[in-house]
Amino acid sequence: MDSQVLIDNALFERVIDRLAHQLLEHHDFSQTDLIGLQPRGFILAERVKRRLQELIPSQAINCGALDVTFHRDDFRRREKPIAASSTHMSFLVENREIILIDDVLFTGRTIRAGLDALLAHGRPKTVQLLVLIDRRFQRELPIEPQFVGKSIDSLDMQYVQVDWGDQQSETRVLLHNHKPE
Repeated sequence: MDSQVLIDNALFERVIDRLAHQLLEHHDFSQTDLIGLQPRGFILAERVKRRLQELIPSQAINCGALDVTFHRDDFRRREKPIAASSTHMSFLVENREIILIDDVLFTGRTIRAGLDALLAHGRPKTVQLLVLIDRRFQRELPIEPQFVGKSIDSLDMQYVQVDWGDQQSETRVLLHNHKPE
């Protein structure tokens, strides 16, 4: 399979560090919470939270996981039954600043579903979007991230895979010419 490494482990750590610093430029985290879209956005949210806690150890940072399965516009169109992930948010989003986090922004449909799912839990003061990979020219909806790990130009048939690995040392992002089996 033809594939290209977009982000290796060393670069991944630098990207997480940069994203954490960018968040700190705009938020003190007294009124800001991280919410990752299940499953992979939550993994990224936890990594960002870990780095933020290293930078501001005295500040408690809320980090939640949000399932968007039944808010998707295609959940009834799939051939296989879908399994929902769970939502874990031990805090209220009402009138809070929310950083919505996902691994790859492609068409924007998952983020739209995330916004719908988020609004089912209350009305945030603001919502900003953080993504690891922005596939810029593939958008079907007018959704743009405020915080981006890496922007790429890709074809519809290509597939971005974030390989979280079993350990943090194995994290990398790959661009495949076909979706892996």
